[in-house]
Amino acid sequence: MKVVNLKQAILQAWKERWSDYQWAINMKKFFPKGATWDILNLAVPSMVSCSSVLSAISKFDDFSRDLCVQALLDIMDMFCDRLSCHGKAEECIGLCRALLSALHWLLRCTAASAERLQEGLEAGTQAPGEKQLAWCLQCLEKTLSSTKNRALLHIARLEEASSWTAIEHSLLKLGEILANLSNPQLRSQAEHCGTLIRSIPSMLSVHSEQLHKTGFPTVHALILLEGTMNLTGEMQPLVEQLMMVKRMQHIPTPLFVLEIWKACFVGLIESPEGTQELKWTAFTYLKIPQVLVKLKKYFHGEKDFAEDVNCAFEYLLKLTPLLDKADQRCNCDCTNFLLQECNKQGLLSEVNFASLVGKRTADRDPQLKSSENANIQPNPGLILRAEPTVTNILKTMDADHSKSPEGLLGVLGHMLSGKSLDLLLAAAAATGKLKSFARKFINLNEFTTHGSGESTKTASVRALLFDISFLMLCHVAQTYGSEVILSESSSGEEVPFFETWMQTCMPEEGKILNPDHPCFRPDSTKVESLVALLNNSSEMKLVQMKWHEACLSISAAILEILNAWENGVLAFESIQKITDNIKGKVCSLAVCAVAWLVAHVRMLGLDEREKSLQMIRQLAGPLYSENTLQFYNERVVIMNSILEHMCADVLQQTATQIKFPSTGVDTMPYWNLLPPKRPIKEVLTDIFAKVLEKGWVDSRSIHILDTLLHMGGVYWFCNNLIKELLKETRKEHTLRAVQLLYSIFCLDMHQVTLVLLGHILPGLLTDSSKWHSLMDPPGTALAKGQASSRQKKRHREDIEDYISLFPVEDMQPSKLMRLLSSNEDDATTDRSMNSSLSASQLHTVNMRDPLNRVLANLFLLISSILGSRTAGPHTQFVHWFMEECVGCLEQDSRGSILQFMPFTTVSELVKVSAMSSPKVVLAITDLSLPLGRQVAAKAIAAL
Repeated sequence: MKVVNLKQAILQAWKERWSDYQWAINMKKFFPKGATWDILNLAVPSMVSCSSVLSAISKFDDFSRDLCVQALLDIMDMFCDRLSCHGKAEECIGLCRALLSALHWLLRCTAASAERLQEGLEAGTQAPGEKQLAWCLQCLEKTLSSTKNRALLHIARLEEASSWTAIEHSLLKLGEILANLSNPQLRSQAEHCGTLIRSIPSMLSVHSEQLHKTGFPTVHALILLEGTMNLTGEMQPLVEQLMMVKRMQHIPTPLFVLEIWKACFVGLIESPEGTQELKWTAFTYLKIPQVLVKLKKYFHGEKDFAEDVNCAFEYLLKLTPLLDKADQRCNCDCTNFLLQECNKQGLLSEVNFASLVGKRTADRDPQLKSSENANIQPNPGLILRAEPTVTNILKTMDADHSKSPEGLLGVLGHMLSGKSLDLLLAAAAATGKLKSFARKFINLNEFTTHGSGESTKTASVRALLFDISFLMLCHVAQTYGSEVILSESSSGEEVPFFETWMQTCMPEEGKILNPDHPCFRPDSTKVESLVALLNNSSEMKLVQMKWHEACLSISAAILEILNAWENGVLAFESIQKITDNIKGKVCSLAVCAVAWLVAHVRMLGLDEREKSLQMIRQLAGPLYSENTLQFYNERVVIMNSILEHMCADVLQQTATQIKFPSTGVDTMPYWNLLPPKRPIKEVLTDIFAKVLEKGWVDSRSIHILDTLLHMGGVYWFCNNLIKELLKETRKEHTLRAVQLLYSIFCLDMHQVTLVLLGHILPGLLTDSSKWHSLMDPPGTALAKGQASSRQKKRHREDIEDYISLFPVEDMQPSKLMRLLSSNEDDATTDRSMNSSLSASQLHTVNMRDPLNRVLANLFLLISSILGSRTAGPHTQFVHWFMEECVGCLEQDSRGSILQFMPFTTVSELVKVSAMSSPKVVLAITDLSLPLGRQVAAKAIAAL
């Protein structure tokens, strides 16, 4: 095509006043087939693309020529709010870049007009720039008011960071010029445009909050679960889970914090007396304030968060009956202690703190103050004082034990008195120091296993240090879980005695021990000497005693003694003497003996158990003698608590009763909660129905559900609860049910997520006989519960099983590069590979991780459903699921589950009315990748 011909055509068109259609028909004569106007860089009407027009306009920079500027603004005004491109992905990216250039041009044009207006006003002449400024601002506002345009600019900003920087500078310059503008309407219009431009980088982070709701059962249940069952858990996973729930349910921050406090006070009120009560107190007053300190980092501005916390307390103070009941239970002003701790952690200002204290004092029931028992120290105060004591004890334990064992014994003896030990352990657990605490006592226990050249006094101190450390560690393992005790020792390091004993010999719930295991069969000569010592001596010797060897030999010794008793060689009086010797000096020997007896009783027939159970009874009772070592009564209390936990399962299975000396407190409040002779499925449906009716999960229900999870297995547990959800037809109940299910599934979130996304959900989506169950409202509710899957792991499963169950092609880099360089319209492209390409593969996500494999397969299934011609409830469910995925996204969240979605799914999703939004397209594509930006640009440009 010759330029002269084009000029002639333009002159002819002007003379003959061609219409748009005449122009289009005639211009086609000048172009060869296949050529596009963009390639020739021509900005002419009717046939030209939007990007060429915008690029051409942005090159004009003589802003003094009013008529030219006006003509260009008129052209932009004609199509700036309905930009589109139906070409290839590269052309759509070109539209994004052209729009960015046009925005920069508009800002420069606006600034030039404002400067001319300012100069005219200063000179006192007619203001020639005011009309042009109004045109510029009108065009700017019209361009930016389109969400689609802002989405395209969002992509362009990531494509050309330097151009966006230039726009930010132009915006600052324009703000300075317009600051002195006398026309309020124009100034307001300019400020609005500036706000729209500044909102472009964060346009994905805007969520509407649920201001009409006041109760959030997921947060409540999650806090109750953590406080009841996971005091030792790390804070960061809890913080992340809470933030995920807040984001998914769009909870305003004051109501979010309020729900946390409400759950804490409910936990304080309903926790069983004893250890559980102390654990809840530590959770409320030590752990939750620290959790809020970590949460504060997720919010912009410390002052804002402090105001939200203050607002939450203002709401809390209105719940006077709840606070009064907590005060009555704890024998103190619970709120006052909590306010002090939050003030100390910088979560409340001094002014707000004083105001809240005054309001609570005024609202508090006057009878509570008069009924407080001055002789009973309240748990909140004790826990807050115990925290610094834990730090001091840890320092004491770091000292050389050989230099002052008597001093150390005095410290440990003080810890055993009353409820001091449980207080200190609860404080250590809530502040993340329990593992360190346990490690110090393992080291002390290891230190006391040997003695050389010692006097009787030194030997007795060593025996006591061994016994107290052993009992404390058993108590910690039973109260907080054996994982707190286990070290992460590297191969080659010698495992400490207590760890070895605990792993191989200590009975725990769900752990079956073999009484004939080699660990119960040590050196026969040591066993014989121990039997002789127990049978012949009036009491245990202490000097040179190797206590760890005695603990390992006691099981074999007990077997010999039992055989002798069974065969009539020993009389009952001899057995009494032997058991008195076992528990007379160190209680740890009795603990080791009962540990073996529990394993032994399981293997015996009904008529063979009597003597073994009788021996347990003998070992459980205290020894009434003056010739015992220091702190004997305190040690016996801990010993009996340990023995009761050890024997609970076997006594239930053998229908036997052993009365352990009572301390007046139920040491196992959550044990054996399942009703007898009822199928576990009935129990599960019944407990879930009660929880759903009540609207929140209490501590007792959590423990029952945890027991059912372990008895029935993860698949059985999830499948039956999902069935209960899908039966529900009332919208309010389905939403409440899914909120409660989310928190119940936190019992083992990682395994539950694998089962839900890998088995249950694909089963529902692929079986047409089940599609009806996915209809609204239960289907919508289920989609809400599925959208979050990134949670902490509690167990490690067999990775190989998931690799075989969910085979995902691990693309080689060479295949990926070939695919990325291929043209989308190229018929030779491997369509099967293309259809499965996702951002996760370009980020080289580890596909050996079972969760990643499950997600990749789920999104391939979703892509298949969206692309199929069969529509139904399952298709609608997929739409709801994707909407929820978008709803709980964070700004720039590269690690979201949507990275597993094939890129080809985007074009299918935008066909759905609810998903055909520019913001949704930006959210579901990975904009950190060039390919992701191309896919997003193409989808948005076609809207």
